[in-house]
Amino acid sequence: MMLRTRHGALALLLCLLGTGPAPAQDAPVPAPPPPAVAPADKGMTTLTIFFRHDESMPLDEINARLRKQGFYESFPPPGVEVLSWNVLMGVGQVVTLRFPAERLREVNRAVEKTAWGGYRTEFYPTYDYRPTAQKERESLPNAFR
Repeated sequence: MMLRTRHGALALLLCLLGTGPAPAQDAPVPAPPPPAVAPADKGMTTLTIFFRHDESMPLDEINARLRKQGFYESFPPPGVEVLSWNVLMGVGQVVTLRFPAERLREVNRAVEKTAWGGYRTEFYPTYDYRPTAQKERESLPNAFR
């Protein structure tokens, strides 16, 4: 059998390779819904605080000031969960807390009363993106994982 056109040859080649022509356009894939909030997480918030060292003082002076102001007794307030507490060399410390949203003022006051003077502080409301990122990664074709 002889193929009379280039298109026929191309169609035969695609059939032999097990693929057909690509569809003109795929319908857009809707974004996955946000992950459901677990009942235990309702009303909870996370907060990341940067405690930047005051470089005008050596570390011993900073720690003495924090002890004098009651930082180690007052922060974090009782019942506030510490998710992470890391030292960033040359910067200071980064703490991520989890607590009921209505306790935000209490957490803020603990920092204002006991950390200021030893640290410059920055506050960032945060959330755990890991489950969403994992779902996004799982939705990719294997070649992209």
